[in-house]
Amino acid sequence: MNLQNLIQKKDAAAKYMIDEITYIIKNFEKRAPGSKGEKQACEYMADVLKKDCGCEKAEVESFEENPGSFYGWIYFTFTLIFAAIVSLFVFNPIVSAVFIALGFFIAFMQFGFYKKMMDRFFPKKTGHNVTAVKKCSGEVKRRIIFNGHPDAAWEWPVNYKLGGVGFEAHAIISAVGALYYLVLSIISIAQNGVGLTVLDASSPLCKAALWGLLFVPFMIGMYFMWNKKRVVDGANDNLSGCYMGIAILKALHDEGIELENTEIGVVLTGSEEAGLRGSKAWCEKHKGEFDDVPTFIYSYDTIHDPKQLMTNYRDLNGTVKADKDVSDLFMECADELGIFCKKGWVPPLGGATDSAAFAQAGFRATGITGLNHKLEDYYHTRRDTYDNMDAEGLANCYAISVKVLEKFDNGAKQ
Repeated sequence: MNLQNLIQKKDAAAKYMIDEITYIIKNFEKRAPGSKGEKQACEYMADVLKKDCGCEKAEVESFEENPGSFYGWIYFTFTLIFAAIVSLFVFNPIVSAVFIALGFFIAFMQFGFYKKMMDRFFPKKTGHNVTAVKKCSGEVKRRIIFNGHPDAAWEWPVNYKLGGVGFEAHAIISAVGALYYLVLSIISIAQNGVGLTVLDASSPLCKAALWGLLFVPFMIGMYFMWNKKRVVDGANDNLSGCYMGIAILKALHDEGIELENTEIGVVLTGSEEAGLRGSKAWCEKHKGEFDDVPTFIYSYDTIHDPKQLMTNYRDLNGTVKADKDVSDLFMECADELGIFCKKGWVPPLGGATDSAAFAQAGFRATGITGLNHKLEDYYHTRRDTYDNMDAEGLANCYAISVKVLEKFDNGAKQ
């Protein structure tokens, strides 16, 4: 199948995406994970997939989650750290060390690896996914799925006020402060043993502990790292990713193109901003369902800057490996079209895309992003609006994705 005609209409596809994203933002409620607005957006896009894209099936699926836990671990971690500081001064250094170690363990598990360690302490909500399938005209020999997440993030106030450098510096200084007190606790244990110990006010250790109080304002600030009362519009992050697959299916439908042996899916997984909760739930629900033929998943997240278009060969803070063939195919198609796309990864402290959940569940997947991982000022802030989208970035990613579909349909990388 030759899809060059669709590729040539990439600018029209970008305009369609922006128009649709604008409509959703203007007409529906805010799309926090597990919210009514997330459900409204899912229902709307499911209807679009059926009415305008020719999908025989577009189901809205629900799942239970505890979205507040994804950032809520901060309260536990830094409360433990403050308790550790007090303990170091007036009680027991080993208790101080244990509290800090436990705080770091919670942070690593909940944010570093996206485990559901603290979920039980937060209210239960209902999130929503969409699974849509455009069947082929003949025998199914292969399947490609385009994925995005319909939910939007809670605002990061420090990133809004100070930008990515300020946001990351705040987090790093707070972590260094915790490590500083962990080291002091270990030194105190080495010097005084594990019994009850009150620091001698004249000792170098006590003076070092007092100097460490300079870290405390930064650590207090971590309690306010996210603003639960403000949900951003999420035009780029991540309605752009949702509409990448929708735009491809609509273009095929408008041109009357039917693929003979390639089934196309669009999967929208909610509550990504709450720790990949929707994609994890989707993988559990659909386990084994797509093992019949080679299936590639392309997960799009924040398709904005054409100079930052990237195929992420590793995900989830660098801990999860993407499928090499799926990733290489996207890079090869970008090269053939002469469109810039670089190889990269989601680094430590960079979070994750839904690609990580698919990969962990055994699917062949990769993540495509279009943002600077050093954090732009629109990322997770009120600046992520429909009038702050990049048509060129959307058009380029769309063109490459159509080329991927064309080559995949012709048997590439299978």
